[in-house]
Amino acid sequence: MTRLMPPEQPLAHPKQDLGRKYHDGQAPDLTTTKGTGIWRLATFLPAMLTTAGLIAVFTDFFAMDGLTWFEGGLIALIAVTFFWISLSVSTVTVGVFNLMRRPSKAAQAAVSPMKTALLVPVYNEDPVDVFGNAAAMLGALADADHPHCYTLFILSDTRDEAIAEHELEAFANLQARMGDRVKLHYRRRPDNIDRKVGNLADWVERWGGGYAAMLVLDADSLMSAEAIIALTDELSADPSAGLIQSVPQLFGADTLFGRVQQFSNTIYGAALAEGLAKWADREGNYWGHNAIIRTAAFAASAGIPKLDTFRSKGALILSHDFVEAGLLRRAGWGVRFVPRVKGSYEEVPANLIDYVRRDRRWCQGNLQHLNILGSKGFHTVTRFHLFHGAMSYLLSPAWFALLTVWAVMGVNAEENVISYFTGNNPQVAWPEMGHVNNIFILLFMYGMLLAPKFLGATAIGRTGLSMRDLGGPVQFVVSFVTEIITSVLYAPILMVQQTIAVARTYIGFKEKWTPQTRSGGKYALLTHVKFHAVETLVGAALVFGMYEGIITLWLAPIALSLAGAVPLSMLSGVKLTDYKWAARQMGTSEVFNAPQIIRSAKLERQRLRQVLEEADRIAAE
Repeated sequence: MTRLMPPEQPLAHPKQDLGRKYHDGQAPDLTTTKGTGIWRLATFLPAMLTTAGLIAVFTDFFAMDGLTWFEGGLIALIAVTFFWISLSVSTVTVGVFNLMRRPSKAAQAAVSPMKTALLVPVYNEDPVDVFGNAAAMLGALADADHPHCYTLFILSDTRDEAIAEHELEAFANLQARMGDRVKLHYRRRPDNIDRKVGNLADWVERWGGGYAAMLVLDADSLMSAEAIIALTDELSADPSAGLIQSVPQLFGADTLFGRVQQFSNTIYGAALAEGLAKWADREGNYWGHNAIIRTAAFAASAGIPKLDTFRSKGALILSHDFVEAGLLRRAGWGVRFVPRVKGSYEEVPANLIDYVRRDRRWCQGNLQHLNILGSKGFHTVTRFHLFHGAMSYLLSPAWFALLTVWAVMGVNAEENVISYFTGNNPQVAWPEMGHVNNIFILLFMYGMLLAPKFLGATAIGRTGLSMRDLGGPVQFVVSFVTEIITSVLYAPILMVQQTIAVARTYIGFKEKWTPQTRSGGKYALLTHVKFHAVETLVGAALVFGMYEGIITLWLAPIALSLAGAVPLSMLSGVKLTDYKWAARQMGTSEVFNAPQIIRSAKLERQRLRQVLEEADRIAAE
């Protein structure tokens, strides 16, 4: 059913064939930016050389009496896991270097007015949050000076009738209050065929012909007028761009786990995004929201097909955003990151369980990309993005396998799990490493894992942040240390949970793509116990092995984290804002010096909640 929508302006949006190359005849000639090859070399070469050096060291350790297949496989596992750590370090290093450079004065391209649609797909979301954010963005745009024409569309796939009624009430209230200052529409589909892909495709095919650009938002997205206008200006000034992705900052976190994510994203994410933008150049990626897209290019080039695999025929591509970016680039359009556009925001899951449930859906979608790697016409960098997305989840089983081997092999040839239970020494020549070597390897591995955090922290002054935005120098140091400790505690739990997510995907378990829980909630103790049963048992087994002297004490930090998964999970949802001494911890500018758009969104949500509660009260009477 179509409600409160403008006249239709159809636009053809054909499904793409992944088995055939395609080039959009409207796409201009696309050239690689000068120096991109150097940035790519500076990113990937150090990662490869460092990994090669580590392989040489471990090969020397293992090759005392020749190299067995088991030892070769172990070295391969170490190499795979370490390469991605090294790549993260080198990407951040490139980002920090670029942030520290004096910005070049590029010629300002002409900006032409663009008729732009702001699209907000929703599915059983809280209307207060969705329309509160919409009100803040529309109000800011109405007051801003710009040449563009913006129209906001709420594209509802909501199945819950009570929520749908609240959506209509919120829409009517917002429209009446804004009046002629803004253009606002609402559409609810009678069914949600193909989920978000189908929701956006329906808009493109029926109304896309009337808009030069579409800025895709999520239900929890919030963007300042400056950010929206900057993205539109970028697309207008770059006729070769099909999609320009902003780098969303996290906001609204008040729980321990939420603050960890928000602080990490703010402090370390800027340098990582800067490095990614430099080596990706016009072969960037799409994260599904807070990005502006050339509507005609998307319609002609990025129709998502169904996927045939050995498991199923005609499967929906779940993580469609990566694929849409690849299809645009395949057709000849550029895909860019613009990390220096500030004022782009999204919210985060409030606790560990909600985070893992969302992560399971993302895992299933990203592993699906392995079936698309051989598609015709994709750029090499596009294939890397797809592969990297899958590897971000496959690394956890690899790390878990290394943990298992390290635990099973024990302290030495006489004191290990195999000899403890069977009485036989394992038939593997485990290298004899002294205390000094153990410390060196441990420090080296932890150093590489923590290096991106320290590198990112050195460049915060170049990202527009001040110490005032972080609570002052002392508070920043306390928050920095707190975030590192907390991340180290939760990392083993996330490793096991991602291993479970990968297993669930390959078993064939279909994850339910339900609305993301953002406000958080407290789960019963039994729920935590059931949810974290695997890691608790693994942690207990490691602790028992250490007590018996058959597992090395170097695994103690991991063992204690896993054994304490239940209390750590319960702690993750504790609201820091409930305690005066904790409210400042891991605070960012969104906490200490909130931008106007965030303050406006909070006020609009509060106002709208009162309106809907009053409407419910009257209806009940």
